[in-house]
Amino acid sequence: MSVWNLFRISVRLALCAVAVWFAFVSGSSARAQEPPYFVTYSQVLEEPGNLEIALKSLAAAPKDANAFYSPTLELEYGATPWWTTEVYLQGQSTANDSTIFTGFRWENRFRLIPRELPVNPLFYIEYEDINGADKSLLEIVGHDSISDLQITNAQGRPEVERELEMKLLLSSYLKSWNFSENFIVEKNVQKPEPWEFGYAIGVARPLANYAGAKNCILCRQNLTAGAEMYGGLGTADGFGLHATSHYLGPSIGLDLQGRYPSIAFSPQFGLNDNSAGVLWRFKVSYEVQQFGNLFRRMKAQ
Repeated sequence: MSVWNLFRISVRLALCAVAVWFAFVSGSSARAQEPPYFVTYSQVLEEPGNLEIALKSLAAAPKDANAFYSPTLELEYGATPWWTTEVYLQGQSTANDSTIFTGFRWENRFRLIPRELPVNPLFYIEYEDINGADKSLLEIVGHDSISDLQITNAQGRPEVERELEMKLLLSSYLKSWNFSENFIVEKNVQKPEPWEFGYAIGVARPLANYAGAKNCILCRQNLTAGAEMYGGLGTADGFGLHATSHYLGPSIGLDLQGRYPSIAFSPQFGLNDNSAGVLWRFKVSYEVQQFGNLFRRMKAQ
């Protein structure tokens, strides 16, 4: 199975998942616009009481390895104006191998200062319980490399990784431009392994600041363009760029600001021999406003 076939499968699954959910919550309205990043986090938090359902997909055909498709289901809830919590469910399907569930993550993001600043700091903490066959590449830390994508599912699945991940998120807006920088630290809580480090940076802006006279789908005001770069920074035993992998790529996001899902797409290119050649990322998301009220209305009926 080629990477293009895997990518087409990911797109169809994403659209089907959102279509089913959209049919269930067709009385809700959509989410606010945010930068179309896949690894980098900005200052944007989920609105209190809102639930975002997203399917984030990655497809690739690494050198000397089978092509694969890795979907991640995301459930993100705005707990308070300063706290967003999220659960990830992950899996992957590798050509000429098998399809497996690779684990889950529980993420929390906290805004440290309530008012708007030139640079807004946020704190991120996540617990992850995944196995060695995970190929979601939601972040790159330590000495992660293409070799992690070349093992078989049978080799990776028995290796369980329970890790604590923390990030300092910095984000700012300059006119219409968003600039976001993330510094990542990660520690295996089961094994005496050194702390691992990584980074992610992103920049994005909408293609138009004001809505046009025409109501259309591919209008400039509905599109946001950007780029992000991310990679590993070694470990506490060897901090730096030696034997690390890095990726860079453009991204485009479509947000219709109505009763429709948001879509984002990005081809991301490996920058050295430790990286996979190209990662194809695709995301479809939908926001249910005031999720708790939805069930109260159903109960009242």
